[in-house]
Amino acid sequence: MNINEIKKDFLIFNNQDIVYLDNGATTQKPIQVIKAIEEYYKKYNANPHRGAYTLSMKSTQIYEETRAKIAKFINAKHNEEIIFSKNSTESLNLIAYSYGMDKLKKDDEVVISIMEHHSNLVPWQKICKATESQLKYMYINENFEIPDEEIEKKITDKTKIVGITHISNVLGTINNIEKIIKYAHKKGAIVILDASQSIPHTKIDVQKLDADFVVFSGHKMLAPLGIGVMYGKKEILNKMNPFLMGGDMIEYVYEQETTFAPLPNKFEAGTQNVEAVVGLGAAIDYINNLGYDKIQEIEKQVVSYARQELSKLDYITLYMTKNEENHSGVISFNINGVHPHDIASILDSKGICVRSGNHCAQPLMRYLGIDSTCRASFCFYNNKEDVDKLINGLNLAYNMFKKYIKN
Repeated sequence: MNINEIKKDFLIFNNQDIVYLDNGATTQKPIQVIKAIEEYYKKYNANPHRGAYTLSMKSTQIYEETRAKIAKFINAKHNEEIIFSKNSTESLNLIAYSYGMDKLKKDDEVVISIMEHHSNLVPWQKICKATESQLKYMYINENFEIPDEEIEKKITDKTKIVGITHISNVLGTINNIEKIIKYAHKKGAIVILDASQSIPHTKIDVQKLDADFVVFSGHKMLAPLGIGVMYGKKEILNKMNPFLMGGDMIEYVYEQETTFAPLPNKFEAGTQNVEAVVGLGAAIDYINNLGYDKIQEIEKQVVSYARQELSKLDYITLYMTKNEENHSGVISFNINGVHPHDIASILDSKGICVRSGNHCAQPLMRYLGIDSTCRASFCFYNNKEDVDKLINGLNLAYNMFKKYIKN
């Protein structure tokens, strides 16, 4: 399947002439995902786990079969290690409150990286203040990478939790998660891996990685908005208290006491977003059918070309590692002396969609000494022509502003 055939699966490109380079925020959805959701509503819509009638039982079957599909997709040992959430943000908050709040004590330490998304940063600020534990950061070097000595310096015998993004949503840096996980476990800490930016592009094997928790959002991997996944090791999840209380997460309720349902129901209170779960299952089928090898082949060519062409522009600053093998499909940049929002608006006038702002990573921006960047983030439906249009758009923007730019 070539890039033109792949692009036909994404109807948004058939209906309008756009260059979509904001895949780090959300991906477009193939027709297979849209049809799967439509079929669910036409044939199977009912509330799962709640009815003794055929339609509800069928809805339950679809819901649980998708859980099993996700478990296989990331090589979880048990289906019940897969917890459905709204997104990675909710998954990370669940871990922070249900695990962190109960386990952390005064003078314990939580270690995260300076490149974390706010979702894997702000909850730990609150939990650390509440438990009187300490929040520490692993910082990056001039090549936008976390050096080994920083890992070994910051993760100590006092560290109880390490939170790390697999791939930075700003820099595209692929972190050395194997080293971090192994070293954290050596020190007796558990590891939370944010795979939101990595799972659309690379295979995640949770048993091989040995991460204690892994989170990701469906909408960044071709699935609908509003569905996320939290993987946790069964032995850890069984010891955790629920995050949300209500329907379907209980076993028995008395006037003054309640007992909770076993995994995974314990962490899935209320009616779930079943149609989005169905869409996530279809997205996984799409990724499996295309194959990660093909995805990486396409994306490597496009991102390498983008790095090459952007590097030729002497009026921009690039925020990315020099090591191409350690870099994913996210490229942040600025035209010197021009606000990123202005650049994004000009690009938009030419049908080019990029992100501008702080990308929910304000501490990283401050560490870099900037307020915001433009960000182009790629997917397997992007091609070299998209890169050429981006370059032309940047040249247009620069020519509009260059007489106002102070050297």
